[in-house]
Amino acid sequence: MPKKKLQRFAELDTLANVAQISQNDIKKKLQGFLTEKPLILELGCGRGEYTISLAKQYPEKQFIGVDIQGERLWFGAKYALEKKLKNVMFLRLQVENLAEYFENNSITEIWITFPDPFPRKRQIKKRLTSPRFLELYQQTLEKDGSVHLKTDDFNLFTYSQESVKDFGGQILEKIDNIHSDNHKGLHLDTKTYYEKIHLQGGKAIYYLKFSLK
Repeated sequence: MPKKKLQRFAELDTLANVAQISQNDIKKKLQGFLTEKPLILELGCGRGEYTISLAKQYPEKQFIGVDIQGERLWFGAKYALEKKLKNVMFLRLQVENLAEYFENNSITEIWITFPDPFPRKRQIKKRLTSPRFLELYQQTLEKDGSVHLKTDDFNLFTYSQESVKDFGGQILEKIDNIHSDNHKGLHLDTKTYYEKIHLQGGKAIYYLKFSLK
């Protein structure tokens, strides 16, 4: 690992707005952050662009960016501290372990931004919209909670729709190209690091919103 990445990774333990699996007090840190305010999670958040953007727009809500890659979380965590965003936290954790740290029906919304599409059939279980993850979201989401997916991968976009329907969920909104003039909106205009790269390559960006009642 390059020296800068190692330094960022080591600094995570010193950041007040970061909790990670290597720390014994991860649950204590989360409890100290969580209140009765609506809670929104960004899964596979990378540098936390969506977490930061939404937190600025909705100071009355709480936002947690979740990723296992600590050197990526560093960027969002440092920015949030510099801007004194009190409603932001970052969690270094595998997504499949969410239920260990969040109570049932405690999350208002989930954002999944540009996850690994895991294109091979033997990798289907790893997709963040596969049945085992949908079951996890259903468990932790509020009764009327929703999930948002942004991806540049058409196959994952198609698979996710089928997976949600097979699970018994409901597709609330589906957009084939969110950056067309007809689909500009407050939430969808935020561009992640990877989204900018995809757009430069001429790729369409797909969006899906669904519930899992």
